[in-house]
Order: sequence, then C-alpha cells, then structure tokens
Amino acid sequence: MNASVKSEATTSASLVVGVLVVQQFLGALTFPIAKFGLEFIEPFTFAFYRFVISSLVLLVVVRMRKSGSPIARNDYIKIVGLGILIIPFNQVAYLYGQKLTVAGHGALLFATVPIWVFVAALIHLKEKFLLRRAVGIVVGLIGVAVVMVTGAIELGTEYLLGDLIILGAVIAWAYYSVWGKPLVEKYGALRVTAYALASGSALYFPFGLYRAIIFDYSEVTAGAWLSVLYVALGVSVALYVLWYWVLGRRDASNVAVYHNIQPVVAAAVAYVFLSEPIGWSFVIGGVIVLGGVIITEL
Repeated sequence: MNASVKSEATTSASLVVGVLVVQQFLGALTFPIAKFGLEFIEPFTFAFYRFVISSLVLLVVVRMRKSGSPIARNDYIKIVGLGILIIPFNQVAYLYGQKLTVAGHGALLFATVPIWVFVAALIHLKEKFLLRRAVGIVVGLIGVAVVMVTGAIELGTEYLLGDLIILGAVIAWAYYSVWGKPLVEKYGALRVTAYALASGSALYFPFGLYRAIIFDYSEVTAGAWLSVLYVALGVSVALYVLWYWVLGRRDASNVAVYHNIQPVVAAAVAYVFLSEPIGWSFVIGGVIVLGGVIITEL
C-alpha cells in the first residue's frame, strides 16, 4: 500500500470513528433533554410529534436531493419492514415497557445491543467471528453494568413484563441495524432512514394522532417543545442517518460496541446539567467501557 492510499484509509477510519462518537453524544444528550420534555408532554403524544416532524424533514431532504438509483419494489417492502422494527417494535415498545419497569433496567437492557447485533450479524450478514471483537463487546457490557448497577437495579417479578418488552425493543433495534446494512450499502443512509421512518410513522399515526388530540396542552412550555424538536431532529434525523451511514462503512458488530459509550456519557451529562450524583462506579465503569472499545479496534 502506497503512502497516499494508506493516508486516505487512515483518514477514512478516523472519520468513521469521529462520526460514531458524535452519534453517541447525540444519543446521550437525549436522556436529559427528553426527560425534561416528558415532564410536560405524555410519552405517546411526545412520540407522535417526534415521528411526524422527523419523517417530514427527512422526506423533504430526500426530495430536494433527487439522487441515487431507483429503489426496487422488493427493497421497498424490506424498508417498510425496517420502519415496523424501528417505530412500533423499538420506540413505541420501549416507551410502553418503561412504564412497567424502572429506568435503570431499560438503560442496562439497551447496553446489551452490541451482543444482539454481534449475533445477528454473524447469522444474517455472515460477518467473520473475531475473538477480540467478542471480548471487547463483553468488556464494554461489564463496564456499563458497573456504571448502571449501583442503585439502578431492583429485583421483583412486577418488573418482568416491562423488562421483556424492553428486551424486545432492544432486539428490534439490533435487527433494524443488521437488516438495514445491505440496503444502506445499496441506496444510501439518508433514503433508507427517511423511508423507514416514514413507513413506521404512518403505522403509528392513527394511535399517535388520537393521543395528541385528547392531550391537555395547558401546561406545556416552550422548553418542552424545544425538547421535542431536539429528539426529532437531533435523534430521529441526525443520529439515525449517521448510524446507518457508519453501518454502510463498517461491520455491524464493530459499530455496535460504540453503543456502550452512550450510557457513560449520559451519566456525565446528567451530572453536569441535572446534578444527578455519580461515584467511583461511574469512573471505573467508564474506563472499562473505553477499554472494550479499544479492544475491538486493535
């Protein structure tokens, strides 16, 4: 490999890692920002506005660009399937599951995303099994557990249904990632994300519209609407497009381990902006998570 090609490859790899880190920071900021908005807007109404805004923005951008090869009919069906995974089975299921369990359980269950992506990628994408990647994923999960477990886990059968629903949402996200990868490589991250979110949002629209109509808006603040805008544009538009963009350039199992950065950053953000306490478990767990990421990149 000559010097120019090697330099280009290094730059490209650095760009992908940079995008992954930015993507995880966007996700981490979601927790405190959405938490604020949800104090004024009930979850299913919040989700309705989020999905409508993000779908419209993405479709307008795709329309303005007018680029790329036509999407085959059978691939449209696959993209609709992605929409079903990401909206009803991931986002809506997660909101409902959170009502039936405690917040710490949801965060810890979502930390298992890299494991499910790793397994699904081996089965469906025939990705090569790499021991260091498997070790890195497990190490990262241990780090997240150290960060989250103190005071976050409560044992009891009353939380089982909620935990199972959230686990289903986690697996839905993993398959949204893995099954979407070939389509992203073929049509690009923007179009696949736009059409997937639009189709999933269309399915959610009747229920979401009903919740939005019966909701009492008398106590909703401007800050709450800004929260909706951030989650719609910062997460459903920017974060989702960046996620698929990276998946088009890296193995799914390699990308997924970066997901473990998110709860660590979220805890740090909550400490700075919400004055939520953190202790030595956060520091130790954060170092372990970083170690897991480094192992997968060796």
